Amino acid sequence: MLASQAFAGDAEIKAGQAVIDGQLKALIADDGAKAYSFAAPNVKQVFPTVDAFMNMVTNGYPPVRKPRSYSFGKVEQTGPGSIVQQVLIIGPDGKDYEAVY
Repeated sequence: MLASQAFAGDAEIKAGQAVIDGQLKALIADDGAKAYSFAAPNVKQVFPTVDAFMNMVTNGYPPVRKPRSYSFGKVEQTGPGSIVQQVLIIGPDGKDYEAVY
């Protein structure tokens, strides 16, 4: 018999996707403050202001900053209650990209 572990269920996956969706929609709408509100604490430590965060996204991740479209791909459990979500993006240049959250 295996020990019981807490695995991410549909509710946790949907919650994670809602955060990603909210951030991407905020980025598309040029709402930096809202996009920043979805950033993880460790990201906020490195980029402590909305302007610094938006500069990083704009210059480092143009497909994430202004995707033409996006959809959710595979989900992988990385630990109890912890997931990694693949996001399939069509960038502003029309090319396909993959982001991992």
